[in-house]
Amino acid sequence: VQLQASGGGSVQAGDSLRLACAASGGFFPSNVVGWFRQAPGKEREFVAAVRSSADVSLYGDSVKGRFTISRDNAKKTLYLQMNSLKPADTAVYYCATGGSRLTTASTAYKYWGQGTQVTVSS
Repeated sequence: VQLQASGGGSVQAGDSLRLACAASGGFFPSNVVGWFRQAPGKEREFVAAVRSSADVSLYGDSVKGRFTISRDNAKKTLYLQMNSLKPADTAVYYCATGGSRLTTASTAYKYWGQGTQVTVSS
């Protein structure tokens, strides 16, 4: 499985961005997919994840109510709609997949994309 994240950029506080993660490989539709982020000098942080059926999703506390995760299994693509962005959201964002359990634990995700930079200025 290969994951290719895109959509990052530099924006102002309050703006929106939509990240996308295109997957190659056969088992994307049947696995949980998620987003993590890592800011300089900080540990990797869980952002959001969604089950294969897209009926249940999970969000990190810092993004609840502002970010929305979605997936298009036919296109093998994961999305992250980010609204009301804050400088604290500045990080490299990674998409990940590989398991069937909806979890915040990064160790449960076997495959990772290369990351896309999001920079939010005040």
